[in-house]
Amino acid sequence: MSSTTDNLWVRRFRPSSEAAERLVCFPHAGGSASFYVPVAAALSPGVDVAAIQYPGRQDRRHEPGPASIDALADDVSAALAEWDDDRPMTFFGHSMGALVAFEVARRLERGGAGPVRLFASGRRAPSRVRDESVHTRDDDGVIAELRALAGTDAQVLQDEELLRMVLPAIRSDYRAVETYRCEPGAAVRCPVTVLTGDADPRTSLDEARAWGEHTRAGSDVRVFSGGHFFLSERPAEVLAVLNEHFSAAVPRS
Repeated sequence: MSSTTDNLWVRRFRPSSEAAERLVCFPHAGGSASFYVPVAAALSPGVDVAAIQYPGRQDRRHEPGPASIDALADDVSAALAEWDDDRPMTFFGHSMGALVAFEVARRLERGGAGPVRLFASGRRAPSRVRDESVHTRDDDGVIAELRALAGTDAQVLQDEELLRMVLPAIRSDYRAVETYRCEPGAAVRCPVTVLTGDADPRTSLDEARAWGEHTRAGSDVRVFSGGHFFLSERPAEVLAVLNEHFSAAVPRS
């Protein structure tokens, strides 16, 4: 499915000018905006779905990958501030995308904007740090991690040449995530809904609940059956949570 490129960072696969609400989606490490095509198809035309395209992949493959979560959040927040048309925004980020969405939300809030809710999926709270070093492994080690989490398109994992081509971007994503440290007391002003898989090896239930420490507006946790990519295994259930939110949403005046 082709997309509308509003700027270098923002992609929309089912633009909806009549939608009162907007969902901005942030991909996982190694992921791209196109990961959210099914979400756009499912929620359009009632919700205008936008997805962020990180550098280093697809049509941005000739650019260097993210240097850090903070640098990436600076660029994305600037792009959203330039592009947004005042429709209420909800953020959804999976894994690395949850951290990027959190930091983008903080930056936009400083300017008086920000999302009405943050969905943090498949990621422990920003203050919960594990000693991880996937980005320092050799290529085979990085590929082994991708296969273990089953988050990369199966076609990519089976195509050795294509996989080697995208590895630099994947490695830079992992480096950004694994070296990220949030500021003490960092929090957003919007409520946070946490989505987590009950068999996710990268996020325990306690680490998911700890997102409550990073919001001044309350949080809730939804647990799904599945691993790190439960959202690919349980798409209807995840969409039901999003639909629940948008059905109750009241547009800002």
